[in-house]
Amino acid sequence: MDTLTRLAATIATRRHADPATSWVAKLHAKGLPVIAKKLGEEAVETVIAALSGSREELVGEAADTLFHLLVLLDAKGVTLAEVLAELDRRDGVSGIAEKAARPAP
Repeated sequence: MDTLTRLAATIATRRHADPATSWVAKLHAKGLPVIAKKLGEEAVETVIAALSGSREELVGEAADTLFHLLVLLDAKGVTLAEVLAELDRRDGVSGIAEKAARPAP
């Protein structure tokens, strides 16, 4: 089992833990808007680290972003396997071609 799969499983088990002892449970207790906001904050911090931080800062912020993305996916009932399957579906397809093939919003 790879790191992200293990982390996703840990997040799923901690969803219903005591919010006083689990960050995942605390986020879930606050609800989807707070989880989404936290992911946005971490994504911005990752961008800032990429532009002006050290390599170590970028690694840390990227890890925080991945973690909070997995928490958000869990909150919405979307599995990591579903996301990985979508990435597999796109494998070998130009990003420009893939985007052009999407239905118009």
